[in-house]
Amino acid sequence: MIHLTVRPLSYIRQFNVKYFSEMTHKVFVYGTLKRNEPNHHWLTAPENGYGKFIAEGRTRTKYPLIIATKYNIPFLIYSPGQGYNVRGEIYEVDNIMLSKLDILEDHPNYYIREIDDIEVKKTDTNDVETVKCWVYFLKSFKQELLSRPQMDNYSSGGSHGLPYMESNNESTLEDLDDITRK
Repeated sequence: MIHLTVRPLSYIRQFNVKYFSEMTHKVFVYGTLKRNEPNHHWLTAPENGYGKFIAEGRTRTKYPLIIATKYNIPFLIYSPGQGYNVRGEIYEVDNIMLSKLDILEDHPNYYIREIDDIEVKKTDTNDVETVKCWVYFLKSFKQELLSRPQMDNYSSGGSHGLPYMESNNESTLEDLDDITRK
């Protein structure tokens, strides 16, 4: 005789949400999501899921990091070999947080999230290890963006004099249309 356990739908939903949220990913942030930057709260708000600082790091590959749009948004332009080894922070996030970051970064419409190599100095040594992390890149861009000043480390309050400005999503999307190739 076979005994089947019938579970209520609420149990199945709880299991799926728990399983979905427990999967973790490493994400490299280089702009307004870093500690002490205007959008860092996205990574710390419990309603957005799980986010934990792991380490500081830098891209193994050089990329242009620029500030553009009237809202002074930082962009990591996907033009490998140009620019700098960009410094940022690695976070461990769950699927829920990753989906919230995708919304913030408007992936895959503007930023494209891809796995890239991030270098991290090991503690107590000068050795460097490579960590595979999700990184949000601007891949469809107007070539003139490459002539903008580039940096290796973003700060909204940096000497560039271009502080990040909040906006509503609709005006930001219109502004992004001005810098991307469509």
